[in-house]
Amino acid sequence: MRAGLFGGTFNPIHLGHLRAVRKVREGFGINKIYIIPSALPPHKESNGLADVQDRIKMIHLAVSDYPAFMKSVVVSDVELKRSGPSYTIDTVRHFKSILPEDTILYLIIGIDAFLEIDTWKSYMDLFMLIPFIVMTRPCGEYNYGSANKKIVGDYLKSRISVGYSFSFSHSCYVHDEKKPVFIFDVTPMNISSTKIRRLVKQGRTIKSLVPEKVESFINVRGLYL
Repeated sequence: MRAGLFGGTFNPIHLGHLRAVRKVREGFGINKIYIIPSALPPHKESNGLADVQDRIKMIHLAVSDYPAFMKSVVVSDVELKRSGPSYTIDTVRHFKSILPEDTILYLIIGIDAFLEIDTWKSYMDLFMLIPFIVMTRPCGEYNYGSANKKIVGDYLKSRISVGYSFSFSHSCYVHDEKKPVFIFDVTPMNISSTKIRRLVKQGRTIKSLVPEKVESFINVRGLYL
């Protein structure tokens, strides 16, 4: 079985997130993708962060809008059950301990977050534990294709290990001792959670940016005002 871990604040979840999940699932033949909201993200300001129970409810609503997701996407509350900051290393170790031993597990991450991973807790251990799928940033801050490959490669060699090199036969960066790093281009959507929160605060519509059920929930709960 192939499984993917997709974490984040999801403040709120939007159509860009859902497209990324679908594309990665199809591109890597992943059977289960776990969407994992952070309870206390260590690298983001808590100001403007909706309560984690509201955020996880919005994820459930978003997934329910797409019946095709229901069998392949699992909304996980593992980080809600831990006290203190939500560290990815703890989450990866948790899933590796509970999933069958033969599971091929991937960490799905946007390129913007990946390029800051050397600031994360025990980040070197992550490269020993799990392969990465690095998605291109949907908002277009980074170029696609070969430019992305160079950006990720330069980062790996300068911040992680000079032993990483690109394997054309495997279509990823490989290392003799560490896990591979795949680069996956997702068709861009000009959507971000920051943009959605700003529009809500301005009293403007967020239709076409989030699923309808998520929009209704934000309005009813008065989030992001």
